[in-house]
Amino acid sequence: MVGPIFVRELVTAPRSPSLYLARGVYAAALITLMCTAWLVLTGTQPLKNTGDFTRFSVTLFQLLAPLQVATLSFLAAFSAASAVAQEKDRRTLPLLLVTRLSAFEIVVGKLLASLLQSANVLLAGLPVFAALTVFGGVAAPEVGRVLLVSLGCVVAAGSLGGAVAFAREKTFQSLALTAILLSGYTAATEGGRLAALTFLAKETAAARVLEALSPIAAVQTAATPTALAPSAVGPVGPTLLFAAAMFGIAIVINALAVWRFRAWNPSREVRKTRPETRTRTPPTASSEPAADRDEEDRTGHIDDRGGRALEASPARTVWRRPVLWRETRTRAYGRKMIVIRVLYWLLLAAAAGAVLSPWAEETVAAPGVITLSPASRIVAPFALISLAIVNALAVTSITSERDGRTLDLLLATDISPKEFVFGKLFGVFYVTKEMILGPLVMAMLLWWLGRLSLEQFCYAAGGVATLVAFVGMLGLHCGMTYASSRTAIAVSLGVVFFLFLGVATLIFLMISFSGSFQVQLAPFLAFILGGGVGLYAALGVRNPSAAIGLAAVCIPFATFYAVVSFLRGYDLPVFVVVAAAYAFTTAALGIPAIFEFDVEMGRTGGDGGEE
Repeated sequence: MVGPIFVRELVTAPRSPSLYLARGVYAAALITLMCTAWLVLTGTQPLKNTGDFTRFSVTLFQLLAPLQVATLSFLAAFSAASAVAQEKDRRTLPLLLVTRLSAFEIVVGKLLASLLQSANVLLAGLPVFAALTVFGGVAAPEVGRVLLVSLGCVVAAGSLGGAVAFAREKTFQSLALTAILLSGYTAATEGGRLAALTFLAKETAAARVLEALSPIAAVQTAATPTALAPSAVGPVGPTLLFAAAMFGIAIVINALAVWRFRAWNPSREVRKTRPETRTRTPPTASSEPAADRDEEDRTGHIDDRGGRALEASPARTVWRRPVLWRETRTRAYGRKMIVIRVLYWLLLAAAAGAVLSPWAEETVAAPGVITLSPASRIVAPFALISLAIVNALAVTSITSERDGRTLDLLLATDISPKEFVFGKLFGVFYVTKEMILGPLVMAMLLWWLGRLSLEQFCYAAGGVATLVAFVGMLGLHCGMTYASSRTAIAVSLGVVFFLFLGVATLIFLMISFSGSFQVQLAPFLAFILGGGVGLYAALGVRNPSAAIGLAAVCIPFATFYAVVSFLRGYDLPVFVVVAAAYAFTTAALGIPAIFEFDVEMGRTGGDGGEE
């Protein structure tokens, strides 16, 4: 029905171990979270009646449902974008264009093929959610509604990622633009919904439309038990409206991609030349030969072999560090980076406006722990998106070179490993300077408003600098370690989201089930050790080292200690532990990249000799 691209992926996907690995890891992570929450609950308070079991089930269900929607939405979007971008980087998309495949078969086929992994993971988590019905409080309709909301978000996010990748030219632009658009859509719909609830009546059509378009409102409504629904209609109506809206948005996005597919691809950049070089006199008997006339026709085009279009362009002097020069002084990541920068600053302005709003001045008290400001719910996701964009550029700076088959040429030069690694790293920081300054601007705004002291602002700035260095080095490490671009991007971004979404999950688990921290280390050991093993398997797959193993174990423990210290109001321990742990991990990833460059790049054989 959708062409051979999807059929090929459907046939070949079960042959890859990653299909079963992703399914097992996701289900194991959900089960580990469930068991951790259970141990925290039973270790801090006695269970007296069935009502305690019901509250545990409902609370955990309302915690896992948003986590699943957020994780799978970004997974689907980045998977679809990287699948299309890989075709462009490897120059295989033009081969598809010369076949008999229609635009519909290529666009929809690539979309459905990329969504197989997300659908596989979504179905793997369904039995874990269904197991919560044993405790009571959560029934099969709630599980079905969450599944429907998750599926709608996956399809819409994947459609967006695929369409953006077809429209853009570079992998980084596709990933960054997808992340910004997803975050902007979520912020716009949720902010509009909150504004409508504040200034309008809930029964108005505008409020209902905004509520039907907001993923946050949809997953909260879907995870609410029917008996506890605030309205007489119940959560079924809003859930169906949201799912219909997501599938409708996906249809519109894919229809636009199919319509503009031949216009977007292949992208042909026409160089600007002087008007006189484009004119051509009518041929006469004494005109130049046909070969010269053909070369004149090519003048000003990308196929201009004579180079006459470049005569007016002055020669540029290459620095002594050619890798850094290429990253900072050329358009290595496309000609339309200004679009990404403008959209990011618009997102920053929206986040700053939300922080300045009266709603952000309110606080939500949690029993036994420090109060949580709504401003942290705005700044933290914004900082996560900024770090994800920096990480995406770092990993694609290597994978795009490999897919374009220019990495082998670069490695054949006399460029040293230190020059290559630091040139790429500082080039990433230069290109993403807006994304690095964005969280600092938000921290400065909070300090100006008096919500952060000068000491806390310094801690925040130091923490941002440490995390930026970490995600940049992590992206280079994954790009150098994994030969497949899709695998490298998935592992690199997956580690970033695992660490920071893991922090958010730990915070909500502690707040939801207990305010006592003395007995919570033992229940969290399984989650911490499991995360450490997963990090070591992901980061040390090709070049295992004791430093990477120690870093993989230390980061989860340091994260747990930092979360506890943050909730207790201790600022200095949070900064010291986070800075020390992530700085050590950055060094553990960077030193092998420089001193064991051949092993990291896969240029040595299994016996240690050169291939």
